[in-house]
Amino acid sequence: MANFDLIVIGSGPGGYVAAIRASQLGMKVGVVEKAELGGICLNWGCIPTKALLKSANVFEYLQHAADYGIQVKEAVPDMAAMVKRSRDVAGAMSKGVQFLFKKNKIEQLSGHGKLKKGNKVEVTDASGKKTDYEAKHIILATGGRSRELPAMKIDGKKIIGYREAMVLPQRPQRMLVVGSGAIGVEFAYFYNTIGTEVTIVEFLPRIVPVEDEEVSKALDKSFKKAGITIHVNSEVTKVDTSGPHCISTVKTPTGEIKIETDVVLSAVGIATNLENLGLEEVGVKTDKGKVIVDDFGKTNVPGVYAIGDITRGPALAHVASAEGIVCVEKIAGQNPEPINYNNIPGCTYCSPEIASVGYTEEAAKKAGYQIKVGKFPFTASGKAKAAGAADGFVKLIFDAKYGEWLGAHFIGANVTEMIAEVVVARKLETTGHEIIKSIHPHPTMSEAIMEAAAAAYGEVIHL
Repeated sequence: MANFDLIVIGSGPGGYVAAIRASQLGMKVGVVEKAELGGICLNWGCIPTKALLKSANVFEYLQHAADYGIQVKEAVPDMAAMVKRSRDVAGAMSKGVQFLFKKNKIEQLSGHGKLKKGNKVEVTDASGKKTDYEAKHIILATGGRSRELPAMKIDGKKIIGYREAMVLPQRPQRMLVVGSGAIGVEFAYFYNTIGTEVTIVEFLPRIVPVEDEEVSKALDKSFKKAGITIHVNSEVTKVDTSGPHCISTVKTPTGEIKIETDVVLSAVGIATNLENLGLEEVGVKTDKGKVIVDDFGKTNVPGVYAIGDITRGPALAHVASAEGIVCVEKIAGQNPEPINYNNIPGCTYCSPEIASVGYTEEAAKKAGYQIKVGKFPFTASGKAKAAGAADGFVKLIFDAKYGEWLGAHFIGANVTEMIAEVVVARKLETTGHEIIKSIHPHPTMSEAIMEAAAAAYGEVIHL
């Protein structure tokens, strides 16, 4: 039996990052993975979707080339080529993780991992052979998959999840997207841009419902302008796939309607991968599909830890990575700081992009804060106007009493690259006045942050 200091089950952005950090701290590490290194995010999530979205961005630019004084003959989207590029990008990144494993002397244990009593992990490989490994510490990082609704069982052909949406052999003429979180709106943007007739159905009162209400309204307006049909406060109650097309029955506030499409994309969130992990056998406690852990990923069973989507935090790659590092550093006897889950940035890569962190305006008020709110529209930004990307705004929320930066909500071009400034500033307990007095370069999109802060305090110059 091979012995390790640490075995990690799952090689996604939580698992592989935890493994590398553990190796840096001197541990002998093994990682159990039954599919591709890098997990869903790298192979079937974050990375390949961004490659597809970039293809949509380029096609969109070509369609509007004349706006920039450039004449281009008709551009035609090639779905197969877009998918190939996306898969090539994911493949290259997966090879990068293989290199990092070799560099850090991490042993890959191929197969399905299952906990056994006595700090053991049973790994079943593709041939069915079972091998036991022993470790002082075991981290569960098994992630999630597409959640299924009873009325929309995913068949991989007509009713699909995000995985199938990434590799469709040809562009569908019509698509129904059920759910308007990040996955839903990103695919809605992609397919609408390359010519698919897209309809979104959202159960809640507005699209991207976790975002600030003004951001939701702005994206709703932008999507409708682009030709996307949106039904909110609505629910798909049945999908008939018996014929050549999908006939979806949708309950809306004004009555029941039928929507005919070539394919239905279920984008209603994720379900955690907790099955057949041996949790019950070793006594690991769970609640509502999540493993119960402390601030450092420790479960109720000594030597067993959990990070990422299977725990209480937001199901985001960068959260899983941070949790993995904190967990490993605690195991190593260091004194890491617990993660502040109110300072986690969220990014959505449709167009316009969305980025946010901290309290929404509504949440800040509910929390009892007296607030100052500052907004700066990109229509007043020289860089945004020059780039032809004047849609959207920066919205900042401050505590009126102490100047604490409570939240930030961006919608516009490249705003996902801007939100880190806010995360760092909030970590350093920066006030609104300190942002106003921090000189931002001109012309840039990022100076809208300084301007929005100034707007909150009645000092804005360019509005």
